[in-house]
Amino acid sequence: MTQYIKNPEKIEENSMSIIESEMKDPSSFTDDELKVVKRVIHTTADFDYEDLLRFFDSPIDSCKEAIGKGCKIYTDTSMMKSGINKKNLEKFGCEVVNYVHDEDVWAASKEKNITRSMASIEKAYLKEKVEIYAIGNAPTALYKLFELIDEYGVYPKAIIGAPVGFVGAAESKEMLMARTDVPYISVKGRKGGSSVSAAIINAIMKITK
Repeated sequence: MTQYIKNPEKIEENSMSIIESEMKDPSSFTDDELKVVKRVIHTTADFDYEDLLRFFDSPIDSCKEAIGKGCKIYTDTSMMKSGINKKNLEKFGCEVVNYVHDEDVWAASKEKNITRSMASIEKAYLKEKVEIYAIGNAPTALYKLFELIDEYGVYPKAIIGAPVGFVGAAESKEMLMARTDVPYISVKGRKGGSSVSAAIINAIMKITK
């Protein structure tokens, strides 16, 4: 019978070791950045993320500080919300919010002729004290967040901007990466997704004291 590793911690340890050994230049990242990059590669099995992930203005430190104090984290999809480690959320007293399926968000999106993702993030921004915005699906949510920040001047601790797709995804992330007024983690180009954004949050929570 084939011998295989059964211990989950050992499986993860071996996976991370393999990932680092196959990366082109792991030394180009800080220790914390490397943990995030490896987690994303582990989630996607895609080494392109070594070249695509971008970090600006110590976003991991900003996220760690917010998480350590029990912050609210906004996600643009229920899938991402489900993918964030519940034990670590409870450990730090953090709450993940998402309003895409709320009736008032549906109504607002129809009334204003905007996407539900835009209406949802507007509700979060105006009614909640969200300190980390994690966007993995909807470029329109990222664009709307920029508009809200520019209009109201209330800045989150960090933005994780990784919407995936062919219409507006790369462009919305380029707009994020052109900003110099908020810490961010982003993904260059079309790649990204809810699983990538959740992986980034999970990696940061794991290294938060």
